[in-house]
Formats: sequence, structure tokens, C-alpha cells
Amino acid sequence: MGAVTPGAAAGAGRVDRDPGLQPERTRLAWRRTTLAATVVAVLAGKAGLAGGASAGVLAAGAVCCAGWAGVLAVAHRRIRGLAGAGEPERLSLPNAVRIVVCVLATVGGGVGVVLR
Repeated sequence: MGAVTPGAAAGAGRVDRDPGLQPERTRLAWRRTTLAATVVAVLAGKAGLAGGASAGVLAAGAVCCAGWAGVLAVAHRRIRGLAGAGEPERLSLPNAVRIVVCVLATVGGGVGVVLR
């Protein structure tokens, strides 16, 4: 058994973490999110072009593309924040809301195009 310092048991001691592992996993998760959003947008565009371009399909496609652009912008900002040295900043509540809205717009627009 290892020795426990009194400060660490009470939570007063600071535990050093490996600065490379968690930011790398988070960066890769953001990359997967942008890839998934890109696939949804491309497949929605393909389905929209194959079925004809009505006003509803164009509106749903625009919502899907706007959501995809938002996902890309938020993810790029987060990836840049994780690339810096030191402790990465936490995802703020406004940015969390933005990414949720963008993902829902991408998926909703894609579903709207496919179901037309």
C-alpha cells in the first residue's frame, strides 16, 4: 500500500494530471462530431438533389447546412482551445447550448430533406 499524505486525504493536496491524454481524447471526440455532422449534411444534400428541389427541401437543406457550419465553428474553437499549453478551459454553458442547437438543426434539417 502506498503512503497517503494527510492533505491529499482531505482534498487539500493538488493531484497532478497527465496533460496529454484527456485533451487528446476530447480533441478526437470533437473531430468525430464534425465528421458525423458532415456525413449528415452530405447525405441530406444528396437526398435533396435526387428527389427534386421544392421549397420545403431547400429550407430543410439550408437549416441542415447552417447547423453543420455551426458545429464546425464551435468544434474548431474547442479544438484550438485544447491545443494550447496548460489546463484547457472548460466548455461554457453558452457554447454547450450552441453545439446542442447546431447538432439538432443539422439532424432536423437532414431528416426534413430525407422525409420531404
